[in-house]
Amino acid sequence: MPRPSNHDLVTRRLPRRVSQLFAGLILYGVSMAFMVESGLGLTSWDVFHQGAAKATGISIGWAVFLTGIPILLLWIPLRQKPGFGTIANLVMIGFAMDGALAVLAPGESLSMRITYLVVGILLNGVATGMYIGARFGPGPRDGLMTGIAHRWPRLSLRLIRTTIEILVLGIGFLLGGTVGIGTVAYALAIGPLAQLFLPIFTVPAPAALPTAAPALLPASALA
Repeated sequence: MPRPSNHDLVTRRLPRRVSQLFAGLILYGVSMAFMVESGLGLTSWDVFHQGAAKATGISIGWAVFLTGIPILLLWIPLRQKPGFGTIANLVMIGFAMDGALAVLAPGESLSMRITYLVVGILLNGVATGMYIGARFGPGPRDGLMTGIAHRWPRLSLRLIRTTIEILVLGIGFLLGGTVGIGTVAYALAIGPLAQLFLPIFTVPAPAALPTAAPALLPASALA
């Protein structure tokens, strides 16, 4: 029996990759909604998004989408090229977040808020493994970080990540974004969770094709 060609393998895996990408991005938005309703603190970028939403009067989902556009434009001088996953990330996560916030009851008791926070972080870890494992390219914010690293290779990825996250966290906090124990918990947990779920959800590349590592953890997930 003839061995399947690389083209055949890519074609067979494409439906799984696309469906996994979309499911992962929707789940990512849902996970962010759980963290918002917990009221216990958000990721660095979501502190920025929430602050921008409060300052402008738009929803946080729209803030995620609209702030992603100028960030994506910064890819041009960095010579980064967006992939299908980049555009899907830009469009889907914010609207999935708004949809989840529309049906998710606010956390009232402390136990409910803690449950929301834990569920949000765990779902975010699963979502990270799903959308990165689909191998369609990084989101706008992840690509900004890696683009700077490629443009100025003498700068460490850790330094770039830390600088960007402190900057957006500070701006978001000044604009009214929620910083709390959830911010710290997410920073500590997302790296291990992403490392756990990435091998589970990564769609293997055909052996003869370049296997660019999908382990492009989102900015908040890089250790």
